[in-house]
Amino acid sequence: MQHRPFGRSGLPVGVVSLGTEYLLDLPQDHITRVVRHSIERGINYFDIFYAQERFRDAMGVALDGMRDRVMLSAHLGVHEVGGQNAKTRDLDVAERYFHEYLRRLRTDHVDVLFVHNIDAQEDYDWAMANLLPLAQRLRDRGKARLIGFSGHTLTTSRQAVEAGAIDVLMFPINIAGHSVPGIADLLRACAEGNVGLVAMKPFGGGRLLRPETAVAIRDYQRGAGLNEEDVVIGERPAVLTPVQCLAYVVSRIGVTTALPGCKSVEEVDAALALLDADDEAKDFAHILPSLGDYVTGECVYCNHCLPCPAHIDIGHTLRLADESLGDPSPAQRAAYAAMEVPASDCIVCNACTERCPFGVDTMERVAQAAALFEEG
Repeated sequence: MQHRPFGRSGLPVGVVSLGTEYLLDLPQDHITRVVRHSIERGINYFDIFYAQERFRDAMGVALDGMRDRVMLSAHLGVHEVGGQNAKTRDLDVAERYFHEYLRRLRTDHVDVLFVHNIDAQEDYDWAMANLLPLAQRLRDRGKARLIGFSGHTLTTSRQAVEAGAIDVLMFPINIAGHSVPGIADLLRACAEGNVGLVAMKPFGGGRLLRPETAVAIRDYQRGAGLNEEDVVIGERPAVLTPVQCLAYVVSRIGVTTALPGCKSVEEVDAALALLDADDEAKDFAHILPSLGDYVTGECVYCNHCLPCPAHIDIGHTLRLADESLGDPSPAQRAAYAAMEVPASDCIVCNACTERCPFGVDTMERVAQAAALFEEG
């Protein structure tokens, strides 16, 4: 497993995590098998937001004896109604279901406590004045380590990040939403604020893995907003793999971990195939131009600019430069120094710019990286 620091906490989180929603209503032995297989394969972050008693009990059994090997999230603002998961804004109910989570999961704390599913501005204003303080009180009592915010709307999620009150954001990130207006600003805000970013819906609710070339994905599944209108992703390749989807997600600036929902050991392994995949298997660059709202000029670190005559790893170089936000950290400087060939070895042949399928002035970007890391 590859790990990244979980925002300002610095806790190491695997780049692939596990969303557990597809395990709901499955037999106990099946849930236990998937959860423990995931842990043995190196997954160390599990998102558990369903409030149903039977599901929480099942997860408690599956994680028995494994708590010290994993990070768990809970969602403040969920409860159970008629056997189904539901959203609540009753603070007493929210707190009661959180304590029930701890009891049924057989733990005395969670690692991330999310203020749950905040999208509309009115709900955001109420939650930040009421639900967030409750989460902070629970954290101060040792019941949570980090405070998170989950939502599907760019405006409210960015407000939460820039308010400085959360450690983690959970938001839809997938290739279908690559050029949604404002998504790049949200990612950069997470990087600038050192807020961990859990990328949910990396497969667009599974729709991106369907064989059709035109797939309708609702706005909320790609993080665009509240209207939930279908957005048709047309003329994409008939086969889009889990590896390609996840390679895109983990390449985005600010993303800490991708959170696919997996219902079987086979699906877990299909997601974790990312870790050993070669560049050809991970290549998603040819898909982006098929997205109707794709805008050229942004580096996606796909390395289609290679081979470089000077042997510069251009994608890695530009990613480090972008992640630094113009002020490299000691870790970023160390990562740059560890590269075999520095950006300053560029021979100014312009071949990388000519090869870029997205209109990036790659050679100029390489020169900027050299100045940033070698002269700054």
